[in-house]
Amino acid sequence: MKKKEEKVIEKKYLIPFILISSLFALWGFANDITNPMVSAFETVMEISTFKASLIQFAFYGGYFTMALPAAILIKKYSYKKVILFGLGLYAVGCLLFIPAAQYQIFGFFLVSLYILTFGLAFLETTANPLILSLGSPKTATRRLNFAQSFNPIGSITGMFVAQQFILSKLHSAEKAADGSLLYSTLSAVEKEGVRMHDLLVIRDPYALLGIVVVCMLVIIAVTKIPQTSKKDENFNIKETIIRLLKNIDYREGVIAQVFYVGAQIMCWTFIIKYAENLGYSKADAQSLNIVAMVIFLSCRFIATYLMKYINTALLLMFFAIGGISTMSITIFIGGDIGLYALVATSAFMSLMFPTIYGIALDKVGNDSEFGAAGLVMAIVGGALMPPLQGKIIDQEVIMGMSAVNFSFILPLICFIVIATFGYRRYSSN
Repeated sequence: MKKKEEKVIEKKYLIPFILISSLFALWGFANDITNPMVSAFETVMEISTFKASLIQFAFYGGYFTMALPAAILIKKYSYKKVILFGLGLYAVGCLLFIPAAQYQIFGFFLVSLYILTFGLAFLETTANPLILSLGSPKTATRRLNFAQSFNPIGSITGMFVAQQFILSKLHSAEKAADGSLLYSTLSAVEKEGVRMHDLLVIRDPYALLGIVVVCMLVIIAVTKIPQTSKKDENFNIKETIIRLLKNIDYREGVIAQVFYVGAQIMCWTFIIKYAENLGYSKADAQSLNIVAMVIFLSCRFIATYLMKYINTALLLMFFAIGGISTMSITIFIGGDIGLYALVATSAFMSLMFPTIYGIALDKVGNDSEFGAAGLVMAIVGGALMPPLQGKIIDQEVIMGMSAVNFSFILPLICFIVIATFGYRRYSSN
């Protein structure tokens, strides 16, 4: 008799699954409306690529700061309460863009993003293990991959809003016939007017996003969310950390996740810089980012399907090798071919985050919520690596090669680390 296949999503969990999966889209929107802001602020505020990259340091640094407190709260309170708290912080961070634009202070925007991602850290630390727990452990990784498929939907929307309502509206990005920026030729008084206009353009989508987040908070507040983990009043942080560090799958998974998030954010942040270096406008370059995200989304569903037939760790290794190949073309061939290879890299990144996540948490048992915090803290890779790439780009030329091209050696290294992780986990299991 043929064994009945276990469902990825059970009917009794359908409504909670839909609501929690929508959070993946919500933080995807925040991630990818923010990535192009590095380029926007670099022009509007007339700062270096390195300093503009502090946008990513603030954004992803917020994840690192709050992931551990979020995990501790999960042990003390329900998933639902932690999610509501996270949505509250998310909304506050978005709405702080209003005074930040008024005062025209770059540091104020950084603080706003830092607080915004406090909320995202609570959401990701909670939502990922919650999705894993909504059904059979045997289908947990497939279920998380499916839920994560909603993340790029939010990301595409964020990219579209950034392109149509921010980058294309920036007066500071307007160019003369020879391709030079007109903004740099204006007087101080004229620049002040342009800066005020552009910062208000940047402000508005974030303010509206804050309102949307408040609405989502209300919807979840009145909906019953399953509490699939028990409160643990005797929770011991030290013992939990020791257990997790002894788990090689988890330990190496956190390291791999640091490098994956770094690679993803570098590729999606500096694709605009790479395209601008070839003569594209910011808005046109962002169109390529949207294409990259569509590829990412499509391949996420394909990868989820392939997992039915191919070992997840082995598939991860193959996809990482694909990323190594496209990065090599981006660095050493360059031009439009290099740009298209950079876009194609998203196909190989599509399965990486949830797959590394699922492999890392596969054998942690009751430590899954706290283990999830370590994996969310790994998002710090997105805070540390883009400024380093920005510093490389500011050098303009390195060893006779465009510094923009050369800077993508950092994502290349990241994919080598991920391929090694996939191979080691496949070999050991």
